[in-house]
Amino acid sequence: MNHVADPSLHRQLGLTDDEYAQIVVLMGRDPNHFELAVFSLLWSEHCGYKHSRAVLRRFPTDGPTVLQGPGENAGVVDVGDGLGVAFKVESHNHPSAVEPFQGAATGVGGILRDVFAMGARPIAILDSLRFGDPATERTRRLLDGAVRGIGHYGNCVGVANIGGEVRFDPGYEQSCLVNAMCIGVLKASDLKSATAAGIGNLVVLFGARTGRDGIGGASVLASQDIDAGGDDKRPTVQIGDPYMEKRLIETSLELVRDDVLVGLQDLGAAGLASSASEMASRGPVGVKLDLAKVPLREADMEAFEIMISESQERMLACVEPSRLAEVEALCARWELECSVIGEVVEGDHLICTMGDTVVGDIPVAALVDDCPRYALDPQRPARLDVEPVDIASLPPMGDASQLLEQLLALPNIASKAAIFQQYDQIVGGGTVIRPGADAGVVRLPGSKRAIAAALDGSGRRTWLDPRRGGRQAVAEAVRNVACTGGRPLAITNCLNFGNPEKGETPYMFVEAVEGMAEACEALHAPVVSGNVSLYNEHSGGPIPPSPIVGCVGLIEDAAMSIGAAPRNGATIILLGDAAPAVDGSEYQAELLGGVAGRIPDIDLAAEAHLIDVLVEAAAAGISHAAHDAAEGGIAVAAAEMAIAGKVGIGIELPPLAERDDITLFGEAGNGHVLVATDDADALLALAARHGVPALRVGTAGGDTIRVAVGPTVAELSLASAVGAWSTTLPALIGAS
Repeated sequence: MNHVADPSLHRQLGLTDDEYAQIVVLMGRDPNHFELAVFSLLWSEHCGYKHSRAVLRRFPTDGPTVLQGPGENAGVVDVGDGLGVAFKVESHNHPSAVEPFQGAATGVGGILRDVFAMGARPIAILDSLRFGDPATERTRRLLDGAVRGIGHYGNCVGVANIGGEVRFDPGYEQSCLVNAMCIGVLKASDLKSATAAGIGNLVVLFGARTGRDGIGGASVLASQDIDAGGDDKRPTVQIGDPYMEKRLIETSLELVRDDVLVGLQDLGAAGLASSASEMASRGPVGVKLDLAKVPLREADMEAFEIMISESQERMLACVEPSRLAEVEALCARWELECSVIGEVVEGDHLICTMGDTVVGDIPVAALVDDCPRYALDPQRPARLDVEPVDIASLPPMGDASQLLEQLLALPNIASKAAIFQQYDQIVGGGTVIRPGADAGVVRLPGSKRAIAAALDGSGRRTWLDPRRGGRQAVAEAVRNVACTGGRPLAITNCLNFGNPEKGETPYMFVEAVEGMAEACEALHAPVVSGNVSLYNEHSGGPIPPSPIVGCVGLIEDAAMSIGAAPRNGATIILLGDAAPAVDGSEYQAELLGGVAGRIPDIDLAAEAHLIDVLVEAAAAGISHAAHDAAEGGIAVAAAEMAIAGKVGIGIELPPLAERDDITLFGEAGNGHVLVATDDADALLALAARHGVPALRVGTAGGDTIRVAVGPTVAELSLASAVGAWSTTLPALIGAS
């Protein structure tokens, strides 16, 4: 093995001088080029979590339904009847900023593999997207490519897209966010670990051939800033083949069902380097790989390229020799290549050869356990030491009806149908509630029960107060699941932040995680999986700190799930009486001149009681529609319900804030939920039992939307509201 001759090579690979010195100590010698390449990826932020792992320990990860918490490919919760639900959200931000179609498409492919690697059949996809100003050519190009990539991959594989969100903010102009979430179902007894074990057992690679696409892709791109030279990084983005993925799903699940495998791991960031070392670490065992046996698309690939390639649609399995023929036969039936590329060996090293030539020999613990950990330096930014906005400083309130129409037309509030209609929402036949509601709902196969799922987060609000923003991100995801009748079980999260080594980011990251952890504890929603995406920066600075939260909940009877559409004649009840605020609201950001102030805090105990009321009301058939007030406040929520139900709505609100426009359009820390019911007395009694403020505020009917606070009235015809709400995105993105 040749040792490193160029002392600056490690810097070119993203390793510091101190990290190189640590590698020398762990190895007992200088690493060679191959070994240094492997270390550079396994010790990257994306793979090694060297700036974030200590902070993540703050999250609660245990609960009565948790079957598998963080540490495997995906988290798994027990949903009864011997079934488990696996789910995870993960980012593909940097690749999508470089090549949006393939970046987003392979993000979907990667999250699908994380789920079926657990032995779960994927049944639903959600996605959370963040882009800059939708009027700019760059944003429209990135949005178009990412949406087409998500739709292409998910539609071809045949997994329904049931929800998510799309938001626009100038802070994401150069660094977009593409976070993909997948949900799968499995027999709890089939839960599979990504483990290599049993000396003499075989390491088998099956699926696509290995090429140069994706070399250093997710792991390198996600561990550095994207600068103006981003186009030069285009070759590092992976290329996906969804039809190969479909065959990979069926092969993997059949192997798991028949208990053929010892362990199963997908090949994602850092390719074989990551998957083999992680499987060996979980053993704990040694693994020996012969890279000359890896099927290649390009014949002249070097050993390090084979080892770190992030080519898509590949799985690594640990197989007993006596079961190899079964694996080979099944792969042949699904027309997948299958190759024995190594074996489990004594000791604790990852040994790589090219034929008879050893090209690398690394202690597994050095790669997985001994990655350096860095303590963050969270200095509170002085800009956070502000009071809430002085109401007296605001411009006079405009015409309330005009303001409502303007808000409905804003890109962050307007209909996203032009985007999600590009996704297959019903493939598989299990979709109960499609995108556009507070949460998506999909049936558990072979059961009357269903899973509700939401994916939410607000960078703007977290930027104003990271701890309160973190709390609210969790609370909103949990609340949205409850709005459909789902009892929240657990969450996954994707933490999208800037460079953890400079500026505000360390403080924003630590505080946001603390706020999220507090909300998880109060709402009994443990974190079972997730992803950290740091270095989302450009020369203009970091993105708004964006913790994205995916929540999964259980509905005992899918027929009792509810959307946001009230029936004609229904009574509208307002649950919650928190004071709305202008600070951080869409109203402030878009119509009052920019974001400022400090968002209100959230009463987590009150939020927990609100969740109980929403779940119990839906299960008992007391409510038939529910919608939480988010962007645009209560008035926009009422209009959105009217649009969903194709029926007018009339609401009289008490003065909840100092000004009527803030009561109408402001946004509170705690949840406000509008609930439609045919039995108002029963709903009010249920709310009273849980100590949740509830007020009869109006009815559904007619063809007019009218939301009033005393003498201040916001009123639109239903047709005008639909026109404002439905035309913005198609006009901006050129959709029909």
